[in-house]
Amino acid sequence: MSDPWNYAGPVTQLGSGTGSVTLVDESTFAISGSAGDIAPGAAQGLFFRDTRIVSRFEVLIDGSPAEPLAAVTDDPFSATFVSRNHPEPGRADSTLMIFRSRHVGQGMRDELTLRNFSDEATACTVDVLVDADFADLFAVKEGRVGAGLHAGAITTEVVGAAERVAGEGDRPVPALTYTYARGAVARGVELRTTGAAKVAPGIITFEVLVPARGEWTACIEVGPIIDGAVFSPKYLCGQPVERATPTERLAEWRRLVPKVETDHPVLKEVVARSAEDLGALRIFDPDYPERVVVAAGAPWFMTVFGRDSLLTAWMALLVDPELASGVLQTLARFQGTEVDPRHEEEPGRILHEMRFGDAASLSLGGGSIYYGTADATPLFVMLLGEMRRWGVARELVDELLPNAARAIEWIEHFGDSDGDGYVEYRRATDRGLANQGWKDSWDGIRYGDGRVAEAPIALAEVQAYTYGAYLASAHFAFEAGDAATYDRFRSKAAQLKANFNRDFWLEEKGWFAVGLDADKKPIDSLTSNMGHCLWTGIVDEDKALQVAQALVSPAMFTGWGLRTLSSDNGGYNPISYHCGSVWPHDTAIAAAGLARYGFDGAAQQLISGLLDAASSQGGRLPELFSGLDRGELNVPVGYPTSCSPQAWSAASPLLCLRTLLRLDPWIPYGKIWLSPNLPEGIGYLKVEGIPLAGSRVTIEVGDRVPGGLSISGLPPEIEVIREPRRPSTAV
Repeated sequence: MSDPWNYAGPVTQLGSGTGSVTLVDESTFAISGSAGDIAPGAAQGLFFRDTRIVSRFEVLIDGSPAEPLAAVTDDPFSATFVSRNHPEPGRADSTLMIFRSRHVGQGMRDELTLRNFSDEATACTVDVLVDADFADLFAVKEGRVGAGLHAGAITTEVVGAAERVAGEGDRPVPALTYTYARGAVARGVELRTTGAAKVAPGIITFEVLVPARGEWTACIEVGPIIDGAVFSPKYLCGQPVERATPTERLAEWRRLVPKVETDHPVLKEVVARSAEDLGALRIFDPDYPERVVVAAGAPWFMTVFGRDSLLTAWMALLVDPELASGVLQTLARFQGTEVDPRHEEEPGRILHEMRFGDAASLSLGGGSIYYGTADATPLFVMLLGEMRRWGVARELVDELLPNAARAIEWIEHFGDSDGDGYVEYRRATDRGLANQGWKDSWDGIRYGDGRVAEAPIALAEVQAYTYGAYLASAHFAFEAGDAATYDRFRSKAAQLKANFNRDFWLEEKGWFAVGLDADKKPIDSLTSNMGHCLWTGIVDEDKALQVAQALVSPAMFTGWGLRTLSSDNGGYNPISYHCGSVWPHDTAIAAAGLARYGFDGAAQQLISGLLDAASSQGGRLPELFSGLDRGELNVPVGYPTSCSPQAWSAASPLLCLRTLLRLDPWIPYGKIWLSPNLPEGIGYLKVEGIPLAGSRVTIEVGDRVPGGLSISGLPPEIEVIREPRRPSTAV
């Protein structure tokens, strides 16, 4: 059986035609074609909590599909599909247009309107073809549906009489129910309709007479069934969409996110798109609805990921610290407590991924949890430390300090199982991830000659994150007046930095190894991972220049972003997942690291490339794209099944914005480093409403500002240091 945590095969395409449309709200999402149809046999459908509850939803007019004209995504969770009935033979035009207004959220509402532009009434038959297969999300993504891996009984029931008249206001009545059972697992879906309809298994039929110059409307609700309980969609037929929870939450998000004004239209467009996408990727725990968490990406990863959610929340501190608060609380809630090789759980370990699948509970803890990652645990401590530096949620940070202490215990004992001071990984069973850093594909870690490295592996960036975790722990001890613990963690950080610069540095090549292998020998490929090492400050300053030069060399920088693996390396493939492609978050982190070491020109080069890449794709950065050089093609080449929107790609422009501002708060010590350095082409930049130190702060930079820089809204006790913070800056 294929395991979703360890799949290395091909991925099903979303379908043919003029494109697909993805709508998402928390763990509900719908993928359809451009006319709104969900076609059978494709990686499309309505998904709820990792299960496809609708595998077919097609509208036929007089037996034929409509001709798509436009698909307008009004919000992340809603769209309007416009099409027309095919013209009669010998005629160029049709007088009948079809409008489908779709809203997803704990199910789906689909409102179908036919508008007649003829001077005569038009009679037609509207068939809605439906089906449900209750396939697992990964079975759909990987094309394994129907391969004998989905064992369970599906039943179909026509609810009520075969012909019903639903004339009681706008409320729909039940029409079809599909149920699925496998052992103790019970799932289902109920479709409810307005209007007079004939219903049979797999088809809902309306006999329609559309008045001259008039319209006809029907509405279909789709509600999931969990263990016999039918759930109502968040958007109900006949009720205003403005009062639905997703709409209200998104409106509140839009009111609170900082506003950007600049004379650089691309920067403004990309930052606005980023904020909008992050708003769409938020999910809320039903057990703790006040906790907002960011999912990894749509459509396939609308769930909690340790590493992805932590890095996204870090990059998004500029717009909303509540994301970081919710991510930390949720990951702390499911922190490992016991040794369980099946899920690679260990005491203190932070999870890698949470999935719902056949789980019965609707809470975030209801599904399967997999812990096989080496980096989420130190990143948890790092983010908690960064929250303290930003001066937000002080009581929450205090509350989570015991979780940070348990995370450190995991780092020191389970993470460093051989006691050499480095955190290594090796999967506990053959079902786990072979690689457990962010490049977690089976072939993601290679030697310079292209050979695939085998675990146990100590990755460069994992040591960098561990260094950051030790420093954060030292800061917490310093605040508490615990001198012994402060000295211990400062010493551990210093020792790790010294050892790292000794053992990972390749003097003859001028870059850091991506990792150490089982024999403690360097894995000598040139990769983007060392950009993360600059970001945390673990790199000795006498090596930083060579690292910077390697990162922006033609073998690494495509003009759009950083390749994950040098084009001069064995195993390089520009359309691989981790061996030559470009990941925006990776490039943004490297840019932040370059700026931290004073290489502002190199940082701006990477940031400008990312902005150009986003601009060429409607302002949005996908999960990843091809590593082909910009000189070959004037647009980035996409990667199949790349998530879009995807959380850390959406947050990457926000980290770039912070990098351009060179903003580094240290609120507990009453200081903020602020030394903007804008690239050529950006003459003015204003960021209004940054949540910082319990206030909303506005930073204004450029030729319109007296003195070139203005900051307002800070508490008076905070000192603004108008110079960049260097890696050597300590407590």
